[in-house]
Amino acid sequence: MFQSLCQALKIYQDRRMVTMLSFGFSSGFPLALVVSTLTLWLKDSGVALVTIGALSLIKTPFSFKWAWAPFVDRVKLPFLSRLGQRRSWALLSQIMLFLGIMGMSTVNIQSGLTLLIIFAVIVVFSSGTQDIVLDAYRIDVFEEDEQAAGVAVFTLGYRLGMIFSGAGALFLSDVMSWNHVYQIMALGAFIGMTTVFCIKEPDKKFKTTYKNVSDFLKTAVVEPLADFLKRPYCITILAFIFFYRMSDAYMGQMAYVFYDDLGFSKSQIAAASKIYGMVATIAGGFVGGIVMNKLGMFKGLFFCGILQSITNLIYVFQAQIGKQFAMLCTTIAFDNIAAGMATIAFVAYLSSLCNKKYTATQYALLSSLMTLSRDIFASTSGWLAASVNWEIFFILTVFMGLPGLLLLWRLARLEKRS
Repeated sequence: MFQSLCQALKIYQDRRMVTMLSFGFSSGFPLALVVSTLTLWLKDSGVALVTIGALSLIKTPFSFKWAWAPFVDRVKLPFLSRLGQRRSWALLSQIMLFLGIMGMSTVNIQSGLTLLIIFAVIVVFSSGTQDIVLDAYRIDVFEEDEQAAGVAVFTLGYRLGMIFSGAGALFLSDVMSWNHVYQIMALGAFIGMTTVFCIKEPDKKFKTTYKNVSDFLKTAVVEPLADFLKRPYCITILAFIFFYRMSDAYMGQMAYVFYDDLGFSKSQIAAASKIYGMVATIAGGFVGGIVMNKLGMFKGLFFCGILQSITNLIYVFQAQIGKQFAMLCTTIAFDNIAAGMATIAFVAYLSSLCNKKYTATQYALLSSLMTLSRDIFASTSGWLAASVNWEIFFILTVFMGLPGLLLLWRLARLEKRS
């Protein structure tokens, strides 16, 4: 047994894992800069809660990255194409990330909120493009039995990237202006750029020339979508994907504002949410893998889905206790463990739905739909938080998990009949 464990762990000594760690970091660090970290900058600048909630719509392009995934997969870039299909698109997206974040760092929010939104949207588009190409790269360079190890290391890098732009940014904001913080955050893009020049292009042939537009659309767009739509109960599956993470998505948009309202400093928020919380999320991911292995797909999704919703009730106690740092760490730890478990369960389900012939496009489609509920419905979270007290707000978010669980119950029954 010990020998078999050592054999299984050898994959983590592969140099490709260093690439996955770096690319995971590059994929993870932009998100907080247009989500949680940005909400605190906006609040410090006197922007109203309703506006902060509505600005979650900035992230909407993440939900439609499937629309340009076929281009990333098939279209050659001028000048950069000599690097190869994957490396050229990765480098372009990282350059645009750097320029977008640097652009955000130049804005005075009081007089230039519209300009900030424009630069933030550039960051979102660039980050979405990077996600498409890095997911495809990961799939290309690992064999089927190596994919889980690659995903694990990529996810670790992703979490480290989130700590950089989350906890790192919040700690820095205590000693310098938000504009200077974002200038430092922009340097994170150089991790991905450097990695691109240190790796080889995957040994994979791409069809990058087409007879006409119709030929391109048929090969790169129509066939992957048609393949998925042939799946039984595909509409129910899509509805489930849309609603499953709803309770977490809605609560998450206002979490930092809630912590700030209770009187916690930015350093305390960073320590609790981006250090202790991130460790809890990683631990939740490992626990989620065990749960899925023991319970199976649907039972595992049920268990993790219920847990991610009911843990929102812990925030009700936090709101009543107020500024108590130990309780904040406990609250965030429990919530993040549940969120980590639900994420692993959900990604496992999404991966099981993809036809390997069209993995990049289909995974982009499904993961984009997953974020659409966060981007659309979470835009009303500021309005709700301003209309009720925090206790009622968090209680209401618990019930937002019900549609996803009901759809999951329906899917389980349909699968059992077939």
